[in-house]
Amino acid sequence: MKWERLSREPCPVARTVAVIGDRWTLLLLRECFLGVRRFDVFQARLGISRTIITDRLNALVTEGVLSREPYQDRPLRHEYRLTHKGLELYPVLMSMVQWGNAHGGIQAGAQLKFRHKGCGKHFRFKMTCEACGETVDARAVEALPAEGRRAPRARDNG
Repeated sequence: MKWERLSREPCPVARTVAVIGDRWTLLLLRECFLGVRRFDVFQARLGISRTIITDRLNALVTEGVLSREPYQDRPLRHEYRLTHKGLELYPVLMSMVQWGNAHGGIQAGAQLKFRHKGCGKHFRFKMTCEACGETVDARAVEALPAEGRRAPRARDNG
C-alpha cells in the first residue's frame, strides 16, 4: 500500500497514521502537549530543519489538528495551538509515553511521570469502559464492524 493512499483506507488506524504517522509529526505533537506553540521553540527543542517543521506544521493545520494564530504583526509570526481534534490525540501520546517508559530502555529514575492537577497524585494512564468503569486492555476488547461492513479478520501467523 502506498503512503498517499492511507488517508482513503476504511481502516481507522491507517487513516490516523496518514495524519500523525511519521516521527517528526509525533515529536511536534509531543512538544505541543508540553506547551510549545512557536516555530523557533520547536526548532530549538527538536533540532530539525525549518523545512521539515514547516511541512509537518502545515499538514497538521490542514488536517485541523492545530490552528495557526498570529501573535506578531511585523514581521508576521504565528503560533500553533492544539484544536479540539488535536487535544483528542492526548490518549495516543500518553499511551506512547507509558509504553516507552516500560519498554524503551529508560532507567526508572528517567521515566516520565504524570501528576493529576486535581488531586496532586501521580497516576498511570489506563483505559476504562465508560459504561461500567472497569479497566480494559487488549484482551478485554472485541472489535466489531461498522454497519454494513465485514468484521476485521485475524491473520494466520502459523
